[in-house]
Amino acid sequence: MSIIEVNGLHKEFLIAKRETGVMGAIKSLFKREFTKKEAVKDISFSIEKGEMVGYIGPNGAGKSTTIKMLTGILVPSAGEVTVNGIIPYENRQANAKNIGVVFGQRTQLWWDLPTIESFELLKAIYRVPDKRYKENMAIFQEILGLDEFINTPVRQLSLGQRMRADIAASLLHDPPILFLDEPTIGLDVVAKEKMRTFIQEINREKQVTVILTTHDMEDIEKLCQRMVLIDHGQKVYDGEILAVKERFGKMRTLVVDLEETSKQLYVTGGALVKQEGYRYWIRFNRDEISASDLITQISQTHNIKDLTVEEPVIESIISRIYQEGFTEQHETVHI
Repeated sequence: MSIIEVNGLHKEFLIAKRETGVMGAIKSLFKREFTKKEAVKDISFSIEKGEMVGYIGPNGAGKSTTIKMLTGILVPSAGEVTVNGIIPYENRQANAKNIGVVFGQRTQLWWDLPTIESFELLKAIYRVPDKRYKENMAIFQEILGLDEFINTPVRQLSLGQRMRADIAASLLHDPPILFLDEPTIGLDVVAKEKMRTFIQEINREKQVTVILTTHDMEDIEKLCQRMVLIDHGQKVYDGEILAVKERFGKMRTLVVDLEETSKQLYVTGGALVKQEGYRYWIRFNRDEISASDLITQISQTHNIKDLTVEEPVIESIISRIYQEGFTEQHETVHI
C-alpha cells in the first residue's frame, strides 16, 4: 500500500459577498450571501514510501490547500485521503507524529528561546527517547552545521540558519513523511546547496518520503524524479520530470565561439537568437536537426574555438505548459 493515497480530493470555500454602500453593509448584518470557490477539484494520486515528489503549480493553483488537507489542517469537502494509513483530519495527533512540516515563511521554533531549547521542547512534546534524540542531533549538527548557532535565540538567526534549524526540528521525531513548502526561499546559493544535500541524505539514509512544493524549479530538478503539476485546482500532469522535458523541452541552444573572421555565419535548421562578438547563440529543435549537424555546417565555413549545448530548464517548460495548456496532443499524462 502507498504511504499517501489521495482519491477524488475536493475542497471548496464559502466566501462572503461584500455589499457596497451603507445600505449594503446594513443588509449584510441581517442576511449574508456567499459564493463558492473551488480550490481543489477531484485530485487523485498516490506516493510510495521513499519517493521525493515535486507538487507544483502557479499561485492559487491549490497546492497549499492540498498540503493542508494532507497534514490534517483542513477537512476535504469530498474525496478520501490517507497518510501512512491515517485519515489526517480525523486523527490529527497521530498524523502529526507521522509527519514533519517545514513552511519557508513560518517557523515552529520558539522566537525568544535559544535554538537548542526549542529542540528540547520538541523532544518532550514528541516524547523522543534520549538515545534517538542524541543520535539525530549529532546527524543534524554534522550535516546542517547547527553548532554555529545552536545557542543563539531564534529571533537572531539569519534566514538560512533558521531554515536549517526548522528542517532539523521537523525531523527530530523521525517522521516517515516530510512536507516541504518553499524550503530554500530567500537562501543564498551555498545555503540552498546545503539544504538540498541534507534532504537527499535523509531520503537516502532513512527512506523519508518527501513532498516538495516550491517555485524554485532548480529544487525540483535536483531533488525529485517525479512531479505532480496542478493548475486551477486540477491535476494537469503526474509523472517523471524527464518525460516532461522530453515532451515539452525539444528546443536547445547551441552556443559557439568562432575564431576571428569577417565571414557572416549562416546556418540551416537553426535560428540565430543572439550574438556577442564572435560568440553565437543558435536555437534549434532537436527533433528537426541535431546539434552535430549544426556543428558540421558551421565547421565547413568557420573555425570553431569552443561550443556548448544548453538544455532547456524545467522552469521554462512549465511556463510553456501553463501558457499553452494541454491540447489533444498534450493530454494529461500518468506515468
